[in-house]
Amino acid sequence: MCRRIRLVSSVPIIVLSVKQEEKTKVEALDAGADDYVTKPFGMEELLARIRAALRRAEPHTPSDATIRNGDFVMDVQNRTVQVRGRDVHLTPKEFDLLLYFLQNAGRVLTHKAVLNAVWGRAYVNQSESLRVYVGQLRKKLEPDATGPKYILTEPWIGYRFVTGDPS
Repeated sequence: MCRRIRLVSSVPIIVLSVKQEEKTKVEALDAGADDYVTKPFGMEELLARIRAALRRAEPHTPSDATIRNGDFVMDVQNRTVQVRGRDVHLTPKEFDLLLYFLQNAGRVLTHKAVLNAVWGRAYVNQSESLRVYVGQLRKKLEPDATGPKYILTEPWIGYRFVTGDPS
């Protein structure tokens, strides 16, 4: 079940089970579970584990939110973007990618994390596709796509999105 859920979502998964064998726990965690709790357990412990899983979950932006960050204004509900006061047309996937970058501005994001969040777990090894989309975004967003100031490459790791002065 965890594997099937992970194909479409990154929602936190906590397994509650009577099975205490290490092999079973490892299988569940390897299949995509975030935590494994064996019965019996105390309600306070379960609630603490739920709070911890939610803290680690990806930030959620309400669908009616407007995100303002540096030169960027993104209307999530209408799926519109302005950069330096100029409307920018993005494809649906470019919009989703930029939304993820804005939600995580300043953080180093691994290729796998970006691919999982934007495309889903089944695409975490498609770094070449990600590179193409980042290139397209740079052409549309950057003042100079050959010397990006917003979408910075972290060699062999991934990307960092910055909206202020990167120096």
